[in-house]
Amino acid sequence: MQIQLPIREPEEDKAPSDGGSSNSESSPLFTSNGGIRRRAPSESSISGRTMSRRRSFGREVQHAAEETFLLTRLTLTLLRYLGIGYRWITKFLALCLYAFLLMPGFIQVGYYYFFSSQVRRSVVYGEEPRNRLDLYLPLNANDRMPVVAFITGGAWIIGYKAWGALLGRRLAERGIIVACIDYRNFPQGTISDMVEDASQGISFVCNNIASFGGDPNSRIYLIGQSAGAHIASCTLLNQAIKECSAGVTSWNVSQIKAYFGISGGYNIVNLVDHFHNRGLYRSIFVSIMEGEESLSAFSPELLVSKPSNRLAVSLLPRIVLFHGTSDCSIPSAASKDFADALRANGGSVDLILYDNKTHTDLFLQDPLRGGSDQLLETVVAVIHEDDVSACAKDVEAPVARRLVPEWMLMLASRISPF
Repeated sequence: MQIQLPIREPEEDKAPSDGGSSNSESSPLFTSNGGIRRRAPSESSISGRTMSRRRSFGREVQHAAEETFLLTRLTLTLLRYLGIGYRWITKFLALCLYAFLLMPGFIQVGYYYFFSSQVRRSVVYGEEPRNRLDLYLPLNANDRMPVVAFITGGAWIIGYKAWGALLGRRLAERGIIVACIDYRNFPQGTISDMVEDASQGISFVCNNIASFGGDPNSRIYLIGQSAGAHIASCTLLNQAIKECSAGVTSWNVSQIKAYFGISGGYNIVNLVDHFHNRGLYRSIFVSIMEGEESLSAFSPELLVSKPSNRLAVSLLPRIVLFHGTSDCSIPSAASKDFADALRANGGSVDLILYDNKTHTDLFLQDPLRGGSDQLLETVVAVIHEDDVSACAKDVEAPVARRLVPEWMLMLASRISPF
């Protein structure tokens, strides 16, 4: 597989050399009296830089047009699955109002995402259209930074790498590199495609993050949220099973030091009816999971309980599960049952439940609220537990500022469709 990295403008700005000598604006020339003057940029140098910027802008426009066309086509395909009914119309309107109430925070995070020099957007990790990831780099990054690979949620339908911008920003502020991995959504792909994309993205991180200042030697962590927690846990467990069968793999479970699952669902068989009642109709969800007969194969809770997978469970890293007790999208019992299954079969797991927290509180409202974020502090504490200097910096870390007024956050929680 050929891996491509996006071409960065600073590299394109270098003017071509002429006959082996430098034509850079900063190249010094010595005058006859010993002084120094700077060489004026040549017309060819200026023209070259202008053309390279135009080409770069043209690529960005072309990429945006391709993604817009793809999104429109997939939306029309999805609407054929969903139909137009009262439940979906009300949920769509609720989603629009929910996003509007959180817009002050989204605008600030969006500005950071598009204009910060710490964000490397759309790094290519595979050959499929959605095989891209975003990198969030700390300031003054060195070659020993811990790394988080993040799989975003989105009901297996609307997931997108930019959804991880807030988490990426917060962790980068604490000296942690974050790679937000995109993957094919339904109907562009089904669960097998999503797991394959996640695995390729993790492989890219494990094998290439050193060039971005990350530490690939057991300082890589995996985080999944909602549907992303399901996809990430499937990916992790499938990888462990492959390694037990001596299959050739491009990354190893041993490279992942810990896995954090946020508001995830791990027994798909038990959740089908719940999702149906919430508006993710059974016919659609079963199609996403590739048929009724495949539901158990993509249920990590059931897989870890199979005696034949006992060795694979022993290969899994430390697992930390977070869930809000007021989560209506995926009940907190989903994380509790998965934790019980892992413990019963030799896994190392911690379960942290947050009273009165909803499905989106842990990932959106709480970080947008500013101040102390309990989930974030727990994740950072686990990542930095063996780094004394990083722990000392965490104690002195500035308090995150509020991005959205409290009344808007409270109202958004009440009308949230999730």
